[in-house]
Amino acid sequence: MADTRFFTRPIPRSLAELAALAGSAVPDSPLKIADVAPLDSATSDQISFFDNIKYKETAAKTNAGAVLCRAEHAALLPSGCIAVISADPYKAYARIAQALYPEEKPSPLLHPSAVIDKTATIGAGTVVEPLAVIGAGVVIGENCRIGSHASISHAIIGNNTVIYPGARIGQPGFGFAFDPEKPVKVPQLGRVIIGNDVEIGANATIDRGAGPDTVIENGAMLDNMVHIAHNVRVGRGCIIAGQVGISGSTHLGAYVQIGGQAGLTGHLKVGSGAKIAAGSGVMRDVPNGGEVGGRPAQELGDWLRQTAYLRRTTAKKA
Repeated sequence: MADTRFFTRPIPRSLAELAALAGSAVPDSPLKIADVAPLDSATSDQISFFDNIKYKETAAKTNAGAVLCRAEHAALLPSGCIAVISADPYKAYARIAQALYPEEKPSPLLHPSAVIDKTATIGAGTVVEPLAVIGAGVVIGENCRIGSHASISHAIIGNNTVIYPGARIGQPGFGFAFDPEKPVKVPQLGRVIIGNDVEIGANATIDRGAGPDTVIENGAMLDNMVHIAHNVRVGRGCIIAGQVGISGSTHLGAYVQIGGQAGLTGHLKVGSGAKIAAGSGVMRDVPNGGEVGGRPAQELGDWLRQTAYLRRTTAKKA
């Protein structure tokens, strides 16, 4: 159960209601669900999920009252535990957790220490947390949340977007022309355009464009400490894990997934639906639906086979 010092205790809801909200098969049961919990700690009034066969032993011993799982895994649950069948148990779990823990809306408040220009306007329902700095000309839509200590300049931001504490948006891109005496800085004259329903993680940095804009399309999710360089375009629904760095003018298609600490060189095109393994160094374009890994990155299957071969040969020599 979530710590009630930080989270409001959920109001119990019927399993049937929650299953319907999650788009799962609705069980015929009077069970009331008080909370969500992991398989190994859930109790009889809580719901968990089972979506990875490596946890089958934990699932077989769970005390959860109900577990979201695929049809082929239902028989692995203990007697008395209700299997709630779902084609995507983790997504169903997310929806149920959202229903039990809806986002708390802060009360309207203008702190006396806030410094706000008399000409400034912010979209309805948007919250700006303490010590955030929003520069002149920035546009922020409705129902956004700007985290503490974030700074935003040269940016246009859509609706329902969350920017977590410490993020830096709109700083000048890293653009220089070589000169034997010293690099000559290229003025960065573009903007950052962020769509609707975007999340920008804590301490992430998104540089403004050099001339073309840097663009983050609707529904993209950027983890903490991600760096997006100038002129980059991040497509709709992309998911980018922590410490990823994307160099200037690289374009990601829709729904690209990038694992933590991957690095992408500049001027690449990564196709829609592509997947890039954690720690990869991407130096070439990736086609639609492509999966790559390694440094330098290559087709994922090739990289895995080479890694396995090197492990075997190294073990033989040892």
